[in-house]
Amino acid sequence: MSEPANRKRSYATIRDVAARAKAGKTSISRYLNGEFHLLSDDLRQRIENAIQELEYRPNQMARSLKYGRTRLIGLIIADISNPFSVEVLKGVEAESIKQGFMTVVCNARNSIELECEFLNLLNGYRVDGLIINSAGINAHFLQALKATTLPFVLLDRKIDDFPCDMVGLDNPQAAQLATNHLIEQGFEALLFLTEPVRYISARQERLHTFHHMLEQHPHIKGESHEVVLPAPDEIERLIAEFCASHRGMRKAVIAANGVLTLQVAQALSRLGLNWGSDIGFLSFDNLEWAALAGKGITSVSQPTSEMGRKAVTCLLEKLDKPDHPPAQYLFNGELIIRGSTTL
Repeated sequence: MSEPANRKRSYATIRDVAARAKAGKTSISRYLNGEFHLLSDDLRQRIENAIQELEYRPNQMARSLKYGRTRLIGLIIADISNPFSVEVLKGVEAESIKQGFMTVVCNARNSIELECEFLNLLNGYRVDGLIINSAGINAHFLQALKATTLPFVLLDRKIDDFPCDMVGLDNPQAAQLATNHLIEQGFEALLFLTEPVRYISARQERLHTFHHMLEQHPHIKGESHEVVLPAPDEIERLIAEFCASHRGMRKAVIAANGVLTLQVAQALSRLGLNWGSDIGFLSFDNLEWAALAGKGITSVSQPTSEMGRKAVTCLLEKLDKPDHPPAQYLFNGELIIRGSTTL
């Protein structure tokens, strides 16, 4: 006969484990805390067997109250639908599990206001620390960030005149790599499309580097535009006007991130322009489908998963050494050359 569904399950306690292993509760605690050097091999094996036989699971809430750690990491993501965010999340979760932590994921849906709410909520949930890939750094968010009592690491975001730990892409290096490639390939007119840059340091750095490169190559015609997504009609119009203004020149479009890349690809298709023959096309973020579309899209690949992992180890170092000076960890982008820029 099966057990009634409403019957409360009885869970093994640390006392049960001690009785089964014929050991004291202190020895069980030492085992659970990883202090194996204080236990004999025989005692350690008896405890391990008892835990398995009883299916014992430590009460993490009680342990957090005793040791002051919940082993929870709060991860605030700007937009979970962004391919960059998905890969970062994979890296954060993988490293967190490896280090014995769990991740509490908060999707801000590109809302700075929602991020501020998450900051306040996570303070109350006693997470050990935060990893933040912000939707944007404005005065309201900065105030909320300064008010938090939790250690945190910014991911792919910088804040001027506010020292804090940060992990991200070396955006000037990546943007220089991309722009140099197009110039070396003989493109004479470049169109840089980006989402609004006002509150996002990564976008600002890419756009600034693009214009700086053009200043060094005055023979190259270049222009840039900010678009609020989704904007299929606007992107199509901007590309059409760019092509009309630079007839007879070798032209290329740069999409400043993965979300924008898809919309640019769709706009080029609607305009009947084939990348790799009619126009060049380069993308930041190496999307999974980039190698399969047409002749393949030349991309600046970010080590996003590694960045997520590094954010976790950086946060744990901060937990262990709270007085350690803030540090920045920047990863280089890698150029993946495909048919879209080799006319």
